[in-house]
Amino acid sequence: MAIAQLSLITLNCADKEELAAFWAALLGGEIVYRADDLAVVHTERGSLCALTVPDYRPPTWPGGDTPNNIHFELKVDDLDDAQAKAIELGARLAEVQPDPNTWRVLLDPAGHPFCLVPHAPLFPLGPKKDDA
Repeated sequence: MAIAQLSLITLNCADKEELAAFWAALLGGEIVYRADDLAVVHTERGSLCALTVPDYRPPTWPGGDTPNNIHFELKVDDLDDAQAKAIELGARLAEVQPDPNTWRVLLDPAGHPFCLVPHAPLFPLGPKKDDA
């Protein structure tokens, strides 16, 4: 039995409106709630929150002074097309691309890395075979 259910993913940023608008457009969602320091985006598959924090510093990719603690993997039908559309919405291509023929790393307007991938990873449900 689950102890909790995933409710919301919150991303820190300098500009909640810019970040919420970007993710709403990229994921086909809508901004459903605003407060002084946050904006919540709801999508068919879940919700995320853009939270304005004082002295925000974007994470560095793939390493550096400001660690990256989370990133998204987004399944797309066509890498080139999805990359172009994400950039039109305000993303930028990360300088480091470990395997651009397999996936693309982009940065949202607040600098959070996210990956565009042509397929979703398949993870088996239940314990790993070694754990059984």
